[in-house]
Amino acid sequence: MNRRGFLSTLAISALGLGGTGCRVWPDEGFWNPCYEERIPASLLEHELVLQALAGIDFTKFWDCHTHLIGVGDNQSKIWVNPNLRSLWHPIQKTQFSFYMNASCADEDNNVDQRYKVRLRKLLDEFPVGAKSMLLAFDFHHDSAGNVIREQSPFYTPNAYAQQVAVGNLDRFEWIASIHPYRRDAIEVLDSAIKSNARAIKWLPQAMGIDPSSPQCDRFYAKLASIGIPLLSHAGDEHAVDAGEFQKLGNPLLLRRPLEHGVKVIVAHCASMGSNVDIDKGKNASEVENSKLFARLMAESKYEARLFGDISAITQINRSQENFEMIYQNESWQHRLVYGSDYPLPGVMPIFSPMTSVDKGYISAEKARLLSEIRKYNPLLFDFLYKRMIQVKGSKLSDHVFHSKRVFIADI
Repeated sequence: MNRRGFLSTLAISALGLGGTGCRVWPDEGFWNPCYEERIPASLLEHELVLQALAGIDFTKFWDCHTHLIGVGDNQSKIWVNPNLRSLWHPIQKTQFSFYMNASCADEDNNVDQRYKVRLRKLLDEFPVGAKSMLLAFDFHHDSAGNVIREQSPFYTPNAYAQQVAVGNLDRFEWIASIHPYRRDAIEVLDSAIKSNARAIKWLPQAMGIDPSSPQCDRFYAKLASIGIPLLSHAGDEHAVDAGEFQKLGNPLLLRRPLEHGVKVIVAHCASMGSNVDIDKGKNASEVENSKLFARLMAESKYEARLFGDISAITQINRSQENFEMIYQNESWQHRLVYGSDYPLPGVMPIFSPMTSVDKGYISAEKARLLSEIRKYNPLLFDFLYKRMIQVKGSKLSDHVFHSKRVFIADI
């Protein structure tokens, strides 16, 4: 195998694309070209783009799943696990390199500044009013509330997410990340609320959080009392190393916050992997996470407080059955929330508009247009892709993209 073949194989392994049925070579290649110039008017004002923009009130468009990453080189106090940059851990290093390339930061100097400047530039090509919600990311903690750095993939402080948002309020909001096992969890939550955090973000597998643990109850009581949403990952996690904690992505574990009255947004609609059907006992067989999520969505008592964010659902390594259900289930439309999972839309191999052509979701003309737009603006690509797709005539409603309603009452 030559060097290019080796790197391609490593990339496919690192990004979890083995056996997905993806095309032999990604539509736009493996690496984001990171065009610096503004997107040409011929693309931005294309008839198909204008059709996709029509009907959206961008003052209500809040991308609820936008990662704020870096390397801690600009007083941000971001921390990255050394394994993500070590040749001794080639899979993790390859993944991190893809994320940096996707955001056009590329691991040289001034990474943190370049990341946020690039993100702001991409947002400025959206209509006025559109915002991204920047995600903080807490450390992994053990059951005693101690920070365990070696099991943490990275750390983005609440203070940094708040700082970036406050400096760009016309384009950014922010979401705090607070581990519920922390001894000071309630105090930190109070501080985040006073600083206008719009939600709390968890990735249970990376942070070591069992959402069904009684240790979370005080935290849930506080969230419920103030009405702030919990945005929690569910389904398998492959963007970072989950290891022995993969089971913490079981959607059914989120029954506990729901029963406490917490508004819960399930990231990615739990669209990857499978877990034990603990409703039937701890030794029951495994069921696809997407079906466990669908079960929760079908329970009328959760109607007003269970939502699903649609970030990552168009990736080629996600459940096709779940993806088609999301588009075709009219009863879900008012409970879906737009999210991009940026910078992942800039990771070129994990999206394939041409595969969507093969499956009849979009036309070849739209696929070619999307691929060109993606080279300039992966964030706009993600919105347009989800907007243009139709599954047997069904598409996502305008309401899905008016995400602000989930975070601000009476919107």
